[in-house]
Amino acid sequence: MDARRLPIRGTLVNTVAVAAGASLGLVAKNLLDPKLETVVIFGVGLCVMALGLKLFLKGQNVVLTVASVVVGGVLGVLLHIEQGFAAVAEQARQLFGGQGTFNEGLITASVLYCVGPMTLLGCLKDALEGDSELLVIKSWLDGITGIFLAAAFGPGVLVSALVVLVVQSAISLLARYLKPVADAPGVIDEATAVGGVIVLAIGLGLAGLKKFPVETFLPALVVAPAWLWIAAKSKRQTAGGTG
Repeated sequence: MDARRLPIRGTLVNTVAVAAGASLGLVAKNLLDPKLETVVIFGVGLCVMALGLKLFLKGQNVVLTVASVVVGGVLGVLLHIEQGFAAVAEQARQLFGGQGTFNEGLITASVLYCVGPMTLLGCLKDALEGDSELLVIKSWLDGITGIFLAAAFGPGVLVSALVVLVVQSAISLLARYLKPVADAPGVIDEATAVGGVIVLAIGLGLAGLKKFPVETFLPALVVAPAWLWIAAKSKRQTAGGTG
């Protein structure tokens, strides 16, 4: 197969970038004065909060964002997502070895790397158009973030590279089916806003202001696009029926 047509080419670059950044962070962690770890974590938390706010402001419908987050959170509780993530993280910790903040680092990094708009758009463009530029940009950002996260949380962040590989590969391979949803009016903006709320929650936890299992809200990323896609489809059908 021609490498230029490989549908997950950008994802492979992204995975390597996360692994490389996390590896550098682990080296830095061994050299870092333990007293400085708190400063590093707090600083990363502030930046993540700022990023989350920026993403939230991309949305155009605050009511939809609030409804999606609340409904998504309820679904997350009913589906026991927190327990599922904890079980997977614990299995990974036992498999790869780790202690202390391994699970927190794995979950935090995995959610942070996968909820942003660049993940969906980048994978779709990579798979359908052969354009990896967006994922390459994301790779630089994720790699740099990985340095600081790994310096704070340890090897769990390195293992999150596998999560990036699995999640983004799945999106790329399903791109043909996901594109109609992504093309519906407002889907990207509102999904971005919901992702921003989740990222903001991650930042609050990193900064030590309020810890909450943010993975519980992940279904919200599906609720908002699904609602808008259904609404757009119903509108087209109504228009077609009256035409």
